Formats: sequence, C-alpha cells, structure tokens
Amino acid sequence: MIAPLATIRSKDFSTGSAVGLAPGLNVLNLSYGMYARAGYSSNQIGWAPEEASIISYATRGTAVVSKAAGNDSVAVGGITNGQQDYLDLALIGKPSAIFVGALSTNGTTSNKAQLAWYSNTAGSNPQVQSHFLVVGVDGGKTGLYGTSFAAPIISGYAAIIGSKFTSATPTQITNDLLNTARTDTLVNYSASVYGKGEASLSRALAPTAIR
Repeated sequence: MIAPLATIRSKDFSTGSAVGLAPGLNVLNLSYGMYARAGYSSNQIGWAPEEASIISYATRGTAVVSKAAGNDSVAVGGITNGQQDYLDLALIGKPSAIFVGALSTNGTTSNKAQLAWYSNTAGSNPQVQSHFLVVGVDGGKTGLYGTSFAAPIISGYAAIIGSKFTSATPTQITNDLLNTARTDTLVNYSASVYGKGEASLSRALAPTAIR
C-alpha cells in the first residue's frame, strides 16, 4: 500500500449504526448522499446514528470526511428535482470535511482540465468554496464516472499524508490538502466552480511538517 499505516474498512451505509473510530487517523469516505424534499434545514433532519456520528466527527475535527459533491450539475446543497442532499448541507462549514467534485481528466499546465459535465460545483457559498476540491475521473479509461469515484481519491490522499505526518490532526490534513490545491491546471478557474482547485498530492506531501 502507498499509505503503509492504513487499514481499509467498509461499512454498509444502510445499516444505520454509528461509525466507530479506530486509534490513529480516521478518514471517512462518503460516496453517497441523503436526499429529501427541499426546504428543510439540516438540523431539522432526524439523522440516523450513522450520519449523526459522521457529522459529529467532521464538526469536532476527529476524522477527515471526504464527501462526493454530487452528480446533478448544481452547486453543493442546491435543489435538483425538488430535493436536496442534506448530508451535503450538514457538512458545510465543518473543519475536517471536504467536498469532492470530478474533472473529466487530470489537469496539467499545458493541457488544462475542466469540470465533468455531471459534477456539482462549489457554488457561491464561501464555506463550500473553501472546502471543495476537484480530481480527475477519467471514465474513458476506467469506465467509471461520478463524484462517488472522486471522493475515494481524496480519501486515499488523506491516508497517505497521514502516513507521513503521523502526528497531524484530521483538520491539519484537511487544510494541507485544501491549501496545496492547484488552480493553474484548470480551464477558466473560478472558486464558484472548482472551489480551492485540483488536489495535488505531491504538493501536500512536500512540506517537512504541517500545522
């Protein structure tokens, strides 16, 4: 494994039981959303123990939470077909949560990437923009499309960073990923579309220490 200290565990999101944390760094990958009729606030939702625990960890900064931004071509938390993703809404402003959008390919300075046609955007909310990253999901090579396949890339990056910076907190690792993202590899970069930009593992690993 590239992240030699990592242990991968899976949990069926339909079970509803709380997510337990293991000793050390915890990275939670959320390749799903929780949709309901639009118009509520997230604190009006009767969260199951699973989602309640995830939201709590992101709020307290006790786990990195990598959340698929969604595939509705709207801003995170936006309305589509009369519904909203309330898990998105509940994670907005949480210090160790990252929303992950999809690019059509990986970008370079000479061959810039653009947002995949289906991917949700960061939108106009500064709290989303500051915690939104994009990564390449090249479906032409893999046959896989969607932000559900983008979020695990960030989860993997976080685990790798945690294997180097073993004393770093989940919030520090989150901020390292956000603060080292690239904007020069993206077509017509705008924070409302790409948030902080394209995640760069090499940049995130470059410091001798992170704070």
